Parts: sequence; C-alpha cells; structure tokens
Amino acid sequence: MRKAPSLISLCLNAVKNELLRGDDILPVMYDLPSYLLDILVLQLPPLPLQKLQMAMPFSINRNDDDYDDDCRGNGRKRGRFCNFDKAWRNAFELRWPKRVNRMKAVDWRQAYWEAHLQNCLDEAAEIAPLPSFDGCLSEITIPEPNFRHFNAVWIAFASIKSDYHDLDGSILKHMGCEGYMKVSTCDYSKLSYHCQEYGHYARCLGLQSVLCCTETCHLLRDSKLQSLVLWWIRSEKQIGGLCNLLSQNSESLTSLEFIHCNLSSASIDEICGSLLINGASKHRIQNFSVTSSSFLETNLVSLPRGLISLLSSGRSLSSLKFSYDHLGRNIAKMVLNTLCDASSGPSILDLSENNITGWLSDFNQTSSNKHPMSLGLGKSLQSLRVLNIRGNNLDKDDAVDLKCALVHMPNLEVLDISENPLEDDGIGSLIPYFVEASETCSPFAKLYVENCDLRSGGVIKLINTLSTLRRPLKSLSIADNFVGRQVAAALGRLLSSSIQVLNMSGIGFGSSGFLDLQQSITKEVKLIEINISKNRGKIASAKFLSTLLLQAPELISVNAAYNFMPVESSHFICSALKSAKGKLEFLELTGNNLDYQKIREEIAEIQCIGKPALIVSSLPTSVAPYDDDP
Repeated sequence: MRKAPSLISLCLNAVKNELLRGDDILPVMYDLPSYLLDILVLQLPPLPLQKLQMAMPFSINRNDDDYDDDCRGNGRKRGRFCNFDKAWRNAFELRWPKRVNRMKAVDWRQAYWEAHLQNCLDEAAEIAPLPSFDGCLSEITIPEPNFRHFNAVWIAFASIKSDYHDLDGSILKHMGCEGYMKVSTCDYSKLSYHCQEYGHYARCLGLQSVLCCTETCHLLRDSKLQSLVLWWIRSEKQIGGLCNLLSQNSESLTSLEFIHCNLSSASIDEICGSLLINGASKHRIQNFSVTSSSFLETNLVSLPRGLISLLSSGRSLSSLKFSYDHLGRNIAKMVLNTLCDASSGPSILDLSENNITGWLSDFNQTSSNKHPMSLGLGKSLQSLRVLNIRGNNLDKDDAVDLKCALVHMPNLEVLDISENPLEDDGIGSLIPYFVEASETCSPFAKLYVENCDLRSGGVIKLINTLSTLRRPLKSLSIADNFVGRQVAAALGRLLSSSIQVLNMSGIGFGSSGFLDLQQSITKEVKLIEINISKNRGKIASAKFLSTLLLQAPELISVNAAYNFMPVESSHFICSALKSAKGKLEFLELTGNNLDYQKIREEIAEIQCIGKPALIVSSLPTSVAPYDDDP
C-alpha cells in the first residue's frame, strides 16, 4: 500500500497550486514559519518559485547576499533566502542535466530563465515558417508535449544545441504551469508572455533567421544582450530586422556570431553601422565571428567600410574569426592589413578552412628589405596570442612567409597550421622561429601540425628542436602525419622534457614504435593528456600504457582508441590502472577487442579505495569500425 502523504506535503502542494492560479496568496505566505518557507522554496516549480521570490519583502531577508534587480526597471532591492539559489540550480539541473556541470553561473535564476527563453524562441522559430502559420510572433502558442512540427531547419539547429533544449516539447511542464492555463489569470502559452516576463534575464541568445524582424525587437525590448548568435540569415528583410536588434543592444553587446549566413558587402556595412554606440565611431564588440557562410564578394578591391571601421575603431575587439567562409588570399590580405593599420589588434585570429595561399607574401617581400619596426607592424600584431590558419592549402612557400610574419607576433602562444601541405621543407622553415621564440622568452606554448604531409625526417628534426628549447612547449600535435616508428626515439626525448599534452594519433606508429617508446620512458614525465589512437599498436600499445601510467603522476586523459588491442591486453590495462599513482579521469578504449567487463570491475574496485572517478569510453571493434589506411 502506498504511504499516505503528510499534512505538510498536502499543504505545500495546495500552496503551489494557488500560486499557479494567481498571486492572491502571496501576502500571507510570508507569515509561514521559516522552516516551512525554506521547505517550500526547495519544492516549488520554477513559475511559482519566481512569483514568490519577486514578491519577497526585503525586510524578511535573512541573507546578506541581496542584490539589485534593476533589470525590471525599478532598481528596487529584493531579498532572497540562501535556499533560493539552490532551488534554481536544482531546477536547472532537472531540466538541462547535461549543461549544469559546464555552467559557471553566479545567478542560477538568471541562467534558468535565459535558457528557458531560448527554448521558447526556438519553438517559435519552428512554427513561424510553417505554411499554416499566418500571424504575429507574439501570438505563437508554446506547444504542449504532444505537439511538435519537426522541420529540417529545426532538426539541424537542435542537433547542434540539443543539450539546450526540451526535445520532448515539455516547456510548460518544466515551468510547472502545465494544466493551469485555463484557470490562471495569465496566458502562459503565448510567446509574448515569456518574452515580457523573462526577456530581461536574457544575456546570451541564438536566433534563427525567421526571428530577425522588427517584432522580435519589441518582444526583447527589456533584454540587454551581451552575446548573439545568428543562423541562416539570407534576405535583406532579415538583415534590416537584425540591425534594429543590434542597435537596440549596441551598448551591451560584446559578442556577435554568424553561422550559415549570406552576407554581402552592403549587409556587412549595415550590420557594422548598427553596432556603433549612439552614432559614435566606436563599438563594444569583443568577439566577431562569421562561420560557414557566404561572406563578401570574391572580386572585392577593398573591404566594406563598415568592416574596416569594426576592425580598426574598437579597442575592445579581442577575437576575430572567419572560418569556412570561402575566403581567398586577397580578402585575407586586406583583413590583415586593416589589423596592422589599427591602433590595437585582436588576441585571437582564426582564418581556418579557407583558401588563402600567398596571403603573407607581403611580409616576406618587405621584411627582407626593412627592419620590422619600420614596417609599421611593431605594435599592430603584438596583442595576437592565438593564430589559427589550419586547412588553407598553404604550402612550403607560405611557411617561409609565415616565418617572416611570426616575428611581429611576440606574444603568440598558440599556432595551428594543421591540414596544410607544408611538407618537411615547410616545417623546416619554421624551426628557426621556434628557437628564436624560446630564446626571447616568448610565451609560445602550443603547436598543431596535424596532417601536414610531414615525413619522419621532418618530424624528427622538429621534435629534436622542440625537446631542447630553453622554454619547452606545453602542447604538441603531430597527428595524421604518417611517420612510422622512426620517430619513437625523438618522442621519447620529448616526453622527458616538460611537454604536457601530446597528440600522436594516426602516425603509423605500429607495435614496434610503441615498444621503442616504452623503453625510452625511464623516469617520471609531466604529461597531462596523451592521444595515441589509430596507430595499430595491438598489445604493445597496452604495454606502453602500463609503463606510462606508472611514470606520469599528473596524467588525467588517455585516448587509446582503435589500436586493435587483443583481449589479452586487458591484463596490462587492469594492472596499470591498479598500480597507477596518477590522477587519471578519462580513458578512451573504443575500437579495441578488450574484456571491458573486467576493466570496469577493476575500475570499480580501485575507486572504492579513494582514487579519482575514472570514465572509460568503449565500444567493441565490431560496432566501431575504423579505416586507418593513410
């Protein structure tokens, strides 16, 4: 027989129901004993919890953690119990469990309603394009759980942001108002209600093109957006609606991203002009990104004036990204020249996955004749910390030009030149820069040269140089360069340096390479992460791991997938996990023929004695096919 509910639980449930119907009960709730009010706060669904907190008198606040709720426009201080924040975190975790551990929220209530509003806007973006819809956005009804139109655009959007969304369609249920629409004084089902009540909590939003209109500006009139992501903008009408929204938030907006958009020179001028604050020639944008978009015309003689102004007038600009945009070398040159002419530049420049061969040729031609400071470049690129130019069809001649350009980037920390056919000659041209950077106490620390058509000779020369630098690298990736076992001795010397992250995935290492590398590890190493996947290491890769785990006390992540380890390798894996003195948290073993049940039992046993929680990712080889043919 089911246990009868207590009188307290029945009363609390009745209070919750009354709060959902209206606000009449609020004044008398503050006379409840404090312990009952605390219990009530932790049990209320989000909607009645919001009502209670908004109406809470300041005089009964028992926590010094009060704050200005000026987003409602009245600037009035409202108190809150310490349990309120806990209640909002619980509500967030219940609704979006995948996100909660990645959040660094200071105000969980703000985080909850911002994510909730994003869900509502995505529902509206799903319904608005339907032929059957002919009305205002504000009148869109947030659907019940049994109603959902899946269209291709929404599915693509949701697949990217799936952990942000109530994919079961239960938005109103999660709020706590499902089933109360008919008896409530508010129409909880309308988009206008959600924007009016929770729009002021929105700081970071993503909008699909159908929502880029004047009405959205009105619906979000109370928002002070700091970050905005736009999807699939195509028409001039959408550009116009977007510009109104940008102008409305120009004083607060710091991050603007475009994904899968068509942006002409004229539209870029409009967008950049709407970012200016009160018509002045300055903006607050820190992050500007255009990804997977048709961006500018290919035959441009100069950049749009608006973009030039954006790149040169804002001292706040710290990150600039044009990725997968089909940019040619002329546009890339113009972007770089504009940054060089600016008084200050970004710290992150990402031009990955374009086709910009020859974009740095001017550096090579001028640097050979003039001192760097006389080129006007002495300060313009000094702020650059991250340069990502992977996947741009750069060759060995571009590597020579890059070496000349890197001289003007004294604060560079991260360089990604992966997926460019640099070959051994190209990487050899860059080696003098790495040596010079180390000798000048440069902060350069991370190098990515994945899939650069390197051979063993070029990689050995590179690694030997990096192993002897005065200021050793922290992270190196040579993945997907088929270099074979010949680099084992060089990698052994690198592991003996201060390298913390090493990616040697898919380099054709083989069993013999792992045996050689295992023998070279004779003392403790400082590795934190290592990726040895896709190397056909077989049982030798398991033996290598057994040695590495003993000698790497700081190691937290290992990817050993697709090494075709036989079942007898399980013994070495279990032995290594048992005797390891490190902090291993993640071990990827997918694509190996191991006794995973035995490994999990070993993990359960060692975690009982206080070692860190360890996640093992694994799928049998039969259901995780992989073709590592270079």
